[in-house]
Amino acid sequence: MENLYLPKIAMIDKISQETPDVKMFTIKYKDPKDEFHYQAGQFFMVSVFGFGEAPISITSSPTRKGFVELAVKNAGSLTAELHKMRPGAEIGLRGPYGNGFPLKDLKGFDLLFVGGGIGLAPLRSLINQAIDEKSNYGRIMILYGARTHADMVFKTEVSQTWRKAAEVITTVDMGENLCDGNVGLVTTLLPKVKIDVKKTKTIVCGPPVMIPFVLSDLSKMGLADTDIISTLERHMKCGVCKCNHCNIGPKYVCLDGPVFTYAEMKLMTREF
Repeated sequence: MENLYLPKIAMIDKISQETPDVKMFTIKYKDPKDEFHYQAGQFFMVSVFGFGEAPISITSSPTRKGFVELAVKNAGSLTAELHKMRPGAEIGLRGPYGNGFPLKDLKGFDLLFVGGGIGLAPLRSLINQAIDEKSNYGRIMILYGARTHADMVFKTEVSQTWRKAAEVITTVDMGENLCDGNVGLVTTLLPKVKIDVKKTKTIVCGPPVMIPFVLSDLSKMGLADTDIISTLERHMKCGVCKCNHCNIGPKYVCLDGPVFTYAEMKLMTREF
């Protein structure tokens, strides 16, 4: 029987600096017989040996094989150690865990992505899958906001790849007017897109403070609660529904999430 708590050994293959405090790690399993099987929206429990482990969302697309990509913000002792590592260093991976985005429910619809800050990382997994499988979807629209231009992740990909395959609008909360001429919160971009609410599914990810405002504004636009999809962030210790750290009402983010519809969120907590 497989030990749920025993990570597989993986190796850092490549590292790129996305922002001053975010790095992208390209990871491969050390044993070539191990393969990555995951869905967009899932996460891994990542071990830095001697420092512990933490849940990190997958940012690569399942359509691109042989590796997994993790965008990691330097936000604590474990991630600080991860940021010190170099290609060739070994880490541990448990998972993937979580329910992922509901691909069957998205097929045939226009997709509106709304991301904030590092929240674009898990959305990138689904965005690239949708671009790679474009015939399965209608319009692809991406709204992305960050605190400053320097804090925006995947700048080259957004400007050189996504804009060729999708409708992209960006904004910054403050600073120089470098993002499509927009300064303000990502919610200020919603009036700039014209959508058919009967043909559109929206996918949202960003800092917890952003989520309720975006979901409420999408609802006011006429989208059904079941057509508004978001991720939820909670502190996790195990990833397999044993530690009880991530429960929200009757649900567990690690098992039942991290992806939920707005309708599900309203039943879970008064936050929404």
